Amino acid sequence: MKLTRRGLAGAGLGLMAAGLPPVARAQGGWPSRTVRIVVPFGAGGSADIYGRLLAERLSEAMGQAFVIENRPGAGAVIGTDAVAKAEPDGYTLLVMSNTHTANETLLPNRPYRLMRDLEPVAAINIAHHVLVVSAALPAKNVRELIALAKAKPGGLDFASSGPGTPYHIAGAVFCAMAGIEVQHVPFRGSGEARNAVLGNQVPMMFDAIPTMRPLIESGGVRALATTGPQRDPLLPDVPTVAESGLPGYEASIWLGLMAPKGTPRPVVEKLHAAVNQVLRSPDTVKAMAQQGSQPMPMGVGEFGAFLEKDIATQREYITLAKIQPQ
Repeated sequence: MKLTRRGLAGAGLGLMAAGLPPVARAQGGWPSRTVRIVVPFGAGGSADIYGRLLAERLSEAMGQAFVIENRPGAGAVIGTDAVAKAEPDGYTLLVMSNTHTANETLLPNRPYRLMRDLEPVAAINIAHHVLVVSAALPAKNVRELIALAKAKPGGLDFASSGPGTPYHIAGAVFCAMAGIEVQHVPFRGSGEARNAVLGNQVPMMFDAIPTMRPLIESGGVRALATTGPQRDPLLPDVPTVAESGLPGYEASIWLGLMAPKGTPRPVVEKLHAAVNQVLRSPDTVKAMAQQGSQPMPMGVGEFGAFLEKDIATQREYITLAKIQPQ
């Protein structure tokens, strides 16, 4: 999911802390210096945007600077490994997503293990995708797309922002459930994948609803379905994949915050409380809704259980889609 900083500011997700009470500031100890939040993805994506939102608001709430460091590469492995190996003192954190839970299966040789080497801190938010096709493709709905793909096995491609990303998994599971052969074309980011679809170089992709909506409205791409359990408020006239002939299909992208394993429990709990304070702010709730996502506050233990469950879910998706580990 990709959002612009201007769009976030316009929606109320600017850099002010929206009057959040400095409950953590009155407590002594951590943090006593700058806290680094590593985003293992490129600038401009949802992890970067919402990471910066959290950094600004946590800085205000805790009276110390929280700064973002983008360390993309190797399917999020480079930045994640750096955090896993960092001192567990609360001064290095990780913004992560379901790319990480998928990587537990897809990348068996990665140098870290998510639940062994990192500590769950807080969930951040969740959003769903939209399936779009290029204007040149004749399919007007999901059933027509499936029929077209079945008439030309292996003749269609779908773009994504890279192997193991939520958009890749969404496309691969869609193809598996539909019983169609569609080739995956990975790009280095959503922007490149999106441009390929806009330029009719690749006929279809799953992407962020807020980013795609202007392109849908202008006729640059055609929306066939959204991936949530219900129709999305930003695209109310677009049916879900489930109601378009693939019952049970659902796909999302979510973000969370983790720390190196061994980070002191009081630090984890203090940070968790501050993040949930941000997420429950009415301004944050409203602004995220306008951008097609919703806050996902949950307890520390609840988030850990959520991660364990999603690792298993992603493994099932990868097996279903017959995606080969790398």
